[in-house]
Amino acid sequence: MPATIHASAVLVGARAVLIRGPSGAGKSRLALELIEAGRRGGIAFARLVGDDRVHVEAAAGRLLVHPAPALAGLIELRGLGILRQDHEDCAVVGLVVDLDAEDGQRLPELREAIVEGIKLPRVPVAPGAAALPAVLAMLAPAGPAGSLSGIGKAGLAID
Repeated sequence: MPATIHASAVLVGARAVLIRGPSGAGKSRLALELIEAGRRGGIAFARLVGDDRVHVEAAAGRLLVHPAPALAGLIELRGLGILRQDHEDCAVVGLVVDLDAEDGQRLPELREAIVEGIKLPRVPVAPGAAALPAVLAMLAPAGPAGSLSGIGKAGLAID
């Protein structure tokens, strides 16, 4: 049976970005920023999987993410309310982003997260730091220069 976690998820290219963090950390905002980057052509494709609560489960060495049925296709934009978005019913997670992470740094290093027994690349984002630039850098096909390089080569390429 899938576990329910407090997180948002967006399918970017072929893999989902699982966005975790405390209430008010900006999970929905980052999800909407990724979706908007897809609309503007900044990334090849981005679609909501789930917001606020998602179901995760390990299957054949991969982590699958599904929207909570009652919230499928819905995302909250603080100050405006609940918005309806096209969504995916299931995606394979390729990256975990932890917002307001205690181990977040100005120049973050790639870390690992283990979710439901599956190891995944993880980006810890420090409290108050903008998450979108780090996430886009992680999704770049060649990876950025420096400590985050190579992730695009690990299957997160978005084109």
